[in-house]
Amino acid sequence: MDQASPQCMDDDSSLVAYRQDERLPRLVLHFSVTPGATLSWRVEADSMLAVQGARLWLTRVSSPYDHWLDPGHTFQLQRGERVWLSTDGECVARVSLSYALPARGGLLRRWLGRLAWLSLGPPAPR
Repeated sequence: MDQASPQCMDDDSSLVAYRQDERLPRLVLHFSVTPGATLSWRVEADSMLAVQGARLWLTRVSSPYDHWLDPGHTFQLQRGERVWLSTDGECVARVSLSYALPARGGLLRRWLGRLAWLSLGPPAPR
């Protein structure tokens, strides 16, 4: 049975329709930003920042613009950029930062990683 029946196929049946990170587990980090405090860090992985509780000020090194995020809004952060967060007003802002955990490498990836660690490199063709 090489071919699937067209009756049971739909437009979303291709593997291209599914993003790889949708199948990976996600890590969600919750923290609070208190009034008067400014938090800064370098983003380690592409992340989604969600705001609850109070309006949040966000600025990034890579952007000349400041962003004001109201409760319920989200903002996409890119790996490698430095961000600063602070609240607008006297209320505490609750922030959620979520990102997909990286996929575990298979046997070949682990083997190539060990070769690189030993400085042997991949096998050369003869």
